[in-house]
Amino acid sequence: MDKENTLYLDLKDGRVVIELLPKAAPKHVVRIKELVRQGFYDGIVFHRVIDGFMAQTGDPLGTGMGGSGKKLAAEFNSEPHVRGTVSMARAMDPNSADSQFFICFADARFLDRQYTVWGKVVSGMEFVDKIKKGDPNRNGVVYNPDKIVKMQVAADEK
Repeated sequence: MDKENTLYLDLKDGRVVIELLPKAAPKHVVRIKELVRQGFYDGIVFHRVIDGFMAQTGDPLGTGMGGSGKKLAAEFNSEPHVRGTVSMARAMDPNSADSQFFICFADARFLDRQYTVWGKVVSGMEFVDKIKKGDPNRNGVVYNPDKIVKMQVAADEK
């Protein structure tokens, strides 16, 4: 395991290990690690969670409208959106990704080459599966959502 390119995502139920994909999305990996090292993601909620599809987080406002304030140019790649894929959320503009990302619960190949895949869950997917689901009638909006307890680069773990 390359600890510099591995993230620990601690959830209420346990630790999720994410392998970063710097060859597929080099600028996104650099930015995600910057945000993680700033503690940006600690305490942020999973504001949109659609059962059988994905769990989205990374918005400090918790509404789906916020971010870190730094947009990233798309790095669409050939990595597939399958169970455990970690990919950037964005608005209609392909170059609007910021800090929000999602983890796929199941295959979502219709997203391939339209969203930047930057990581994949290598262990702890059972903890991702336990993230509180949102209201299917409100596009996955979650009431009293689960939070990221802590997120860190494995190389920095104390």
